[in-house]
Amino acid sequence: MAAAEREDELERKSIKEKARLRLREFDVGDKFSRLPLPKASVLLPLMVREGELHLLLTVRSMQLRRSPGEVCFPGGKSEATDKDEIDTALREAKEEVGLQPDKVEVICRLVPGIDKMNHLVTPVVGFIEDTFQAIPNPDEVSDVFVMPLEYFVKPLNYKTLPYKTSSGYLSWMHCFTYDDHEHKMSFKIWGLTAHFAVLLALVIFGKRPTFEVDYDLDNLLSSSENKFMDLYASLYERKKSNL
Repeated sequence: MAAAEREDELERKSIKEKARLRLREFDVGDKFSRLPLPKASVLLPLMVREGELHLLLTVRSMQLRRSPGEVCFPGGKSEATDKDEIDTALREAKEEVGLQPDKVEVICRLVPGIDKMNHLVTPVVGFIEDTFQAIPNPDEVSDVFVMPLEYFVKPLNYKTLPYKTSSGYLSWMHCFTYDDHEHKMSFKIWGLTAHFAVLLALVIFGKRPTFEVDYDLDNLLSSSENKFMDLYASLYERKKSNL
């Protein structure tokens, strides 16, 4: 038994180390932090379960005014006491699901996104223990679940949804439906949450997904940065034209 446990532990360490090395290549640090937009952060909590990388997600409480019942990562708006985006993500994860900041091994910040309220949203990636037991804050979170990261490059149930960007362009977004056998429920992951999950999976696995993506996969870092700056520029142009 002890030998099998040691083997599991070695495998877990190896999976984590490979992921760490990939993620550090894509760490943007504070490169986009000074853009003049209101700030928000989300934590993308990774864990190793049954020899595979998994991602923890939450379902927003039905009592919330904005996006009730939608799947998202723990996170929220920056507060004056937060030192940086990492602080924001860790504080929000503690408030929402009871995850203590010292139980998160923060690895990197990925290229940000812009939400429908025009917040600059920074995804912070960190490892947590697979034994973590979430304590959802019922005011903010109605459910917490874990799913394989690989689902975001090899989904069983996927479609695209058309939408209008904040600058008025017609575009499309990823939409995944995941059947969680543990909860005996289906979860729909779409919008910015799906966007960040796909980027994370592309970074770590470095392989072509079974669906179309809007990136040059041979130059994923520069391609994701350019795509973000195009989105920011179009938003900026729209703001200027509204003055």
